[in-house]
Order: sequence, then structure tokens, then C-alpha cells
Amino acid sequence: MTGFDRSDAVDRLAGIVETVANERMPVPVREVWAVGDVALGLDPVERLDIYVTKDVLLRDDSEPTEASADGDESDERGPNARFRESHGIEGVGKSVRADWAAEFPDYLRANANGHAAPERCLAAHLLADDEPVHLEVCNSSFEDNVTQRLRGAQLREDYTQLLDPRGVCLWAEGTKSDEAFRKLRAGDLALPTLSAALEMLGLDDDEAETAARELHAWRDRQDGVTVRGDVV
Repeated sequence: MTGFDRSDAVDRLAGIVETVANERMPVPVREVWAVGDVALGLDPVERLDIYVTKDVLLRDDSEPTEASADGDESDERGPNARFRESHGIEGVGKSVRADWAAEFPDYLRANANGHAAPERCLAAHLLADDEPVHLEVCNSSFEDNVTQRLRGAQLREDYTQLLDPRGVCLWAEGTKSDEAFRKLRAGDLALPTLSAALEMLGLDDDEAETAARELHAWRDRQDGVTVRGDVV
């Protein structure tokens, strides 16, 4: 896919929110945001940018699976051992929910170290591989992470690590914002250019222009689904 018609982009966001609201996720999800082009009212939307706030899984809240409830011998080893054997992936029941992995084993994904990666699992569950979508996943709220990532990008002089600060919250703590969706569909959100938004966060004119240019160039080089996860 090369992009979305605006109405299709908003429909796609609505479908993602519906999935988060009604299906078991690999980790608890608290917020879903639409970011960047789709929030600006552009048509078409070349890439759909989404931000998800999730909880770090400190204690697995999974319900017992049918196999474990029946006393299946393999289940007695625990989900980490079972999925290490079946999928070659560590950390089920630790970094992602065991009952989610049992229900949606095809969406289980690992990082380079072979451990279950919540951001990649979320992307597999919510998105198709060929969609022009970028998914950001973090335990921090969108507004807090915008400033955190801005500081980090300045320190490293790598503006591709920025979060576009122009976002709208679509779903939070179990509640969908019908007003946010109405404004998205109508293109009624009054948002500044990226460089102007970065200036509002404290960058001077030249740095804001450079940062915006580098972030746009990075986005233009992406293809299909991309996902980035961090913990603050």
C-alpha cells in the first residue's frame, strides 16, 4: 500500500481502537493516539502514525488456560518453558501475557535477543505487514514521552528519534473519544507545522527546521509497517 484516503485512514484507526477495546492484548493498553499527518487533515495520508501507551507487565494477570486448568503436564512447566519450546521465544508470562499468547500464538514476536517484545506483538496483532503504518509503543503517556524523546534527540543529535508532538487521543482507559474521531473525519483539528510545534517545545528556529526536515526524511524512507518501542 502507498497510503490511505483520509476516510479510510480514520476508519482504520477506528478498527484499531475497536480491537484494543474488545480483544485481549499482549500487555495492558491505556491509550491510543493518532499522530502527525492524519491529525492535520491531509488527504491522502501517506503514512499513518499511531502512539500506544501500555503498561509494563510486572505481574501476569492471565486467566488459566484450558490446558493448565485440566492439569496438562506440559503446562505445569509454565508458559515461558512451553513457548520457548514451541516458538523459540522467551518471556511469555513475563513480558507478555500467557493467556494472550495461548489465544493468539501467531502474533507472538521476539526482539533480537529472543525475548517476547510487547511492541512487536502489538504490531502483529493490530496491523497487517504491508500497511503504511508507524506504531510507537511506550509505557509513558504521549505528552510526557514527546518531551523525553526531544531531550534524547537533542543530546544524540539524532532528530529521527523525535515524536511528532501533534497528536490527538482517540481512546484512554477504556473510553473512546467520539469527538476526536468527529474532528479527525472533518479535518477540524487546528495544528501547527512540525517545525512550529517543535519551536513551541523550546527549539530555536534553525534547530526546529532541521529537526522537522530530518524527521520528515526519515518517515519518507519507511515502507510497510514500522514499530518502535521504548521504556521511560
